Amino acid sequence: MKSVEIQGNLRTEVGSKYAQLERKAGNVPCVVYGGDAPIHFSAPVLTFKTLVYTADAKIAKIIIGDSKIEAVIQDMQFHPVTDALMHVDFIQLIEGKPVTIDIPVVVEGQSKGVLNGGKMKMIMRKLSIRSIPGSFPESIVLDVTPLTIGQSIRVSDVSAAGCEILNAGTAVILTVKNARGAVKEDGEDETEDEAEEAAE
Repeated sequence: MKSVEIQGNLRTEVGSKYAQLERKAGNVPCVVYGGDAPIHFSAPVLTFKTLVYTADAKIAKIIIGDSKIEAVIQDMQFHPVTDALMHVDFIQLIEGKPVTIDIPVVVEGQSKGVLNGGKMKMIMRKLSIRSIPGSFPESIVLDVTPLTIGQSIRVSDVSAAGCEILNAGTAVILTVKNARGAVKEDGEDETEDEAEEAAE
């Protein structure tokens, strides 16, 4: 998994008052959990550009003085109006200790249903994965080539070697829906919308 280096400054004063001062100075207050004690630090907002504003899952290599910590994002807070990054919680990666991380879903191929005029709808763009450090995949790759109109891929259809997928097995990741002008092949399932129309 790719990593991003974060050069941080240790925060000895914590609380909302000091967090606001950090933001005014162009920094993002952060906390690293998972070690012996939480580590409070801040880093310039631009440092997080390639870590936060991307679809890829990445490891943060946090450097604070002489200390180097590998961690993954656990939670983020954004300003409700400006959408500016306000706070980041990290979970430290410790060898042999499982952690949870969101992994992006990547689609490969062109489904038969889409080739026949159907429309693919992506419902889940990330899956929550639990595993030990070093076993995380960079992405969950789904081959949609066999999908016809009305078919879906659910969480239960997916596996990731060495990882536990925490999302509900019945949750739909993506589906191929019917569209006007679509040509259905024999045996293709009707979509939920079509089933409702038929019932009416």
